[in-house]
Amino acid sequence: MAHLQKEKFSVILLDFRMPSPDGLEVARQVRAGGINQMTPIILVSDDQSVSAVSQGFRVGASFFLYKPIDKARLMKLVRAIQGSIEQERRRFQRIALQSRVKLSFDKGEVMGQTEDVSLGGMLVKVPQTIPLGASVRVSLYLSPDDKPIEGAGAITRVMGKDRMGVQLSYMTLADSGRLQDFLLPLIPADAGRENAIRH
Repeated sequence: MAHLQKEKFSVILLDFRMPSPDGLEVARQVRAGGINQMTPIILVSDDQSVSAVSQGFRVGASFFLYKPIDKARLMKLVRAIQGSIEQERRRFQRIALQSRVKLSFDKGEVMGQTEDVSLGGMLVKVPQTIPLGASVRVSLYLSPDDKPIEGAGAITRVMGKDRMGVQLSYMTLADSGRLQDFLLPLIPADAGRENAIRH
C-alpha cells in the first residue's frame, strides 16, 4: 500500500487471496483515494464462483482473470485496456511549467511557483512548506489576464524546506477543462511510450 500511495502505476495486478491484506482489501483502499484511484485493477483468482467475481467488482476491480494465467492471455487483456492506461498516463504526465500558485490551508496561505504541472497535481516551490497530508485549496494562475484555475487537493510529498507535491482531488468541470485545454497540447504524443507495456 505504501508504494500504491506514493507511485503512479499503469495497471495493478492483485491476487484475490494474497496474504493480509488480501487483494480485495487492497483494491478497496486504492479505490478510496490517492493517485491510483482510477488505475485499472486486474484481480487474479482461482475462485471462479459468481460471488467471488461480484466481490471483486464491488471493491473496484476493473477486470477479473482466472488462474492459471499465461502470458498471452494477460497481454491480450492489457492490450484491451491500453486506452484506459494511456488516458491515466496523460492525466499524470508532468509538464515543466512555471506559474504562480496560491495554496490555502487551515492555518493560512502560501504563495509559490509551480515547477511542473499535470492534470492530477503539481510540484511547487514555496518559501515555507505545509505539513504532509494537509488539505489545500489551490489557485493556479496560468496567465496574468485570466482568473485562476481553482481546485482542492492535499500535500502528498514534502521535499526539503521549499518544495512540495500537491495531488489534486477536486476541480469544477469548467476549471478541469481549462487545465486540460492548456496542458494536453504540451504533452508529446509519444511521451511515456518508453514505459508502455510491451509483448
